[in-house]
Amino acid sequence: MIYLRRIEYGEKDRTGNRKSREQRKQFKVPELGYYLIVTDTEATERCYFTGLHQALPEDVRNKLVIKVVETKTRTMIDKCLELTAYDAQYRIPWIVFDRDQVQGFDEIIAEAVSKGIQVGWSNPCFEIWMYAYFGAMPAIQDSWTCCSDFGRVYETKTGQKYSKADKQMYGKLCKFGDEEKAIQIAQQKLEQCKREGKTKPSEMYPCTTVHELVDEIQKKHNKIED
Repeated sequence: MIYLRRIEYGEKDRTGNRKSREQRKQFKVPELGYYLIVTDTEATERCYFTGLHQALPEDVRNKLVIKVVETKTRTMIDKCLELTAYDAQYRIPWIVFDRDQVQGFDEIIAEAVSKGIQVGWSNPCFEIWMYAYFGAMPAIQDSWTCCSDFGRVYETKTGQKYSKADKQMYGKLCKFGDEEKAIQIAQQKLEQCKREGKTKPSEMYPCTTVHELVDEIQKKHNKIED
């Protein structure tokens, strides 16, 4: 079975312009998708999503790309558009970022969605999503408290101190926690916020949509196995 599709020399980009020599190089398109994840953090999301990709069975891993790119919060959307300007139909763009102290949090999300970019946001921070692996998403409003409390729970569950730069982070979450249950908890919290009449992500806490990205990737994995 051929897993990768090839774009031939001389094809044009989506604007109708003929591609440069560099852009015309043979481009292999993963059968299960090319996930472009742009984030505004230096380590946590990269370690997490790199670990997720590495944990996939080899046959699935070879059919699916996860590329994580870091940039400043205010340039995430532009970076996403820049990196998907060519062959955009083959790439699945996401921005992943936290409420934290971000100004214009809701506006960034709305702008991204309006431009066809999916958003994995967390309120107050990414750790609230990882908290769900251990069976709960406590009502914490600020990032510092969330990270501190999660660190204590993480150490209790894994026997190791939590580090945002731990390349084994994802594996430990799955080993000592439950990803399927985490996705269910996150979805329940999101639906609860909506039932309570909260319409802005900045008003929704604890809450995240990162689980939607993780669930989408895992469903592709499960589909291959089926």
